[in-house]
Amino acid sequence: MNDILAYYDKITLEEMSSIRLMNRIDTKFVTTMPVLMRLLEMARDAYWVQDIDGERNMRYETTYYDTDDFDMFRVHQSGHTNRQKLRFRTYVSSQLQFMEVKTKNNHGRTKKKRMKVTDMSLDDEEKRTFLTTHLHYDIPTLIPALSNSFDRVTLVNKAKTERLTIDTNLSFHNLVTGIDKKMYPLVIVELKRDGLCYSPVLAILRQLRVFPHGFSKYCIGSALTNNQLRVNRFKRKIIEINKIIHNSQLTIHNFRANREQSRIHSDFAETQPKIEA
Repeated sequence: MNDILAYYDKITLEEMSSIRLMNRIDTKFVTTMPVLMRLLEMARDAYWVQDIDGERNMRYETTYYDTDDFDMFRVHQSGHTNRQKLRFRTYVSSQLQFMEVKTKNNHGRTKKKRMKVTDMSLDDEEKRTFLTTHLHYDIPTLIPALSNSFDRVTLVNKAKTERLTIDTNLSFHNLVTGIDKKMYPLVIVELKRDGLCYSPVLAILRQLRVFPHGFSKYCIGSALTNNQLRVNRFKRKIIEINKIIHNSQLTIHNFRANREQSRIHSDFAETQPKIEA
């Protein structure tokens, strides 16, 4: 993937300051690495890649908080469109860390409020003031529930109306049960745009037969690592995700097997005596 990204024109963090999209419509897609390679090749002329000090594929770590009775998970699992998430996100390379409150309304709009922090304690006054202003939950009920890590590539269309984030090497660690889950074959693509502006990547995704597929990292990660939670709403998604992972692993296995078979045939041909005419 990094070889393909090297051919992209870059956009710096400063140049992206006008594309924050804090009030946006998000559309997610789930796919595999082979399809992602094709997507990146096809999208190259229409997008810049975010570049920070020469790095284009960046490591993220996130810790999600929930109430002690997992109400944020339950609200999402129950299908409510008005819902919130609280997380701490760390940009590993720079060690910048933010506390973020994401609020989704019943029109499909997502608003994100965040503040820069140096730790994940909820005890200091500045954080508590921020949470009281933006979060609809009582602070004493909040506990760390789930952490994840992944690598992220960020693309920006040249009209500067959208961002495309591409997450790979995703893994979860449940902070309540202690259970880990690795999702390495999976690729999560998220299109973030204001309104319904034209999106070059949507046509490419349709051509590759990749269609919208909801994927909440917090909810899917929790459903996979905490068997005390009701997960009815996510059962179908989990089955689909497992199928995508299985098919991806099968594709990679077949590719490697075919490559090895070709190598064997080539080695055999080289050992045969040449017949002079």
